[in-house]
Amino acid sequence: MARFPVTYTTAPKAKPTDPDHLGFGKLFTDHMFLMDYKTGKGWHNGRIVPFDNLSLSPAAMCFHYGQTVFEGMKAYYGKDGNVRLFRPEENFKRLNASNKRLCIPAIDEELCVEAVKELVEVDKAWLPRKEGTSLYIRPFIIATDPMLGVKPGDEYLFIIIISPSGAYYASGLAPVKIYVEDNYVRAVRGGTGAAKTGGNYAASLAAQDEAHNQGYSQVLWMDGVEHKYIEEVGAMNVFFVVDGEVLTPMLSGSILPGITRKSSIELLKKWGLPVSERRITMEELSEANKAGKLQEAFGTGTAAVVSPIGELKWEGEILTFNNGEIGPITQKLYDTMTGIQYGDLPDEMGWVVKVCPAD
Repeated sequence: MARFPVTYTTAPKAKPTDPDHLGFGKLFTDHMFLMDYKTGKGWHNGRIVPFDNLSLSPAAMCFHYGQTVFEGMKAYYGKDGNVRLFRPEENFKRLNASNKRLCIPAIDEELCVEAVKELVEVDKAWLPRKEGTSLYIRPFIIATDPMLGVKPGDEYLFIIIISPSGAYYASGLAPVKIYVEDNYVRAVRGGTGAAKTGGNYAASLAAQDEAHNQGYSQVLWMDGVEHKYIEEVGAMNVFFVVDGEVLTPMLSGSILPGITRKSSIELLKKWGLPVSERRITMEELSEANKAGKLQEAFGTGTAAVVSPIGELKWEGEILTFNNGEIGPITQKLYDTMTGIQYGDLPDEMGWVVKVCPAD
């Protein structure tokens, strides 16, 4: 039984017919979810309505003070004929952690999962079915108080929008080249690095632009105090395989606790591989590279799932992983994760949430 009222669009948009040209975040389905918050009343009035522009005061606090958080997740067409989600409860646990850091009222996590499920069911006809495609789901919260003054808001809007998304690796799982940033800082411990908030991404743009100018697709961030310890890659967490051991930076408060990161660690441990979450320096990787022990590197995140890293550029030194090709651990992680998500492999971890039949 539906939990939220639905107002169906009277002007449905033409759905894309070519799954090879969907891109990412450019097309949006016919409907969206909205829910309001007001101090003294709490979260209320959850509803599904036609996708449309928002009407906000130019003084809305989200525009001026950045009080906004978001999540990213996907719905998949499963081989069992069902629309499937991957660990959605983890996304909303993290959303509430971000809410706490940004002084946004906590939201009912179970209610959020139900909102996603009902919205996806309403717009399931938009779900592409080609391998690697999905519906990208973007839940977010903004402060909407029409006033200028630096303080937590009293009014918020929770929104979920959906976008049909093409395959991230349209031409195959090719390793990326990463530029190690040694000037700009994304986040520091005690800041908002562990929250999924827009300001973190705005702070990353200058370094990202510099990396592109040098022919690199992503930035590897170092810690903001000593510029010594590795943190994360762009919008992904990062892993290295050194002499048979899988290393990843520990969650120190300045790194986003990725759900794909968490899932990767759980799978690696299930396979009996040694995994260490600790501080890692570029000097350590450089020495491992010279000793022939630097075997693989990869990033993890919702969009790419697992992204092999073929090369790092650090202070003029080029570190190459597995001759610039995807490594066996990276490949197995990607195949296993996507296999679970799409239903090619059994869900032994209990991660998949079935939403509804696709037809």
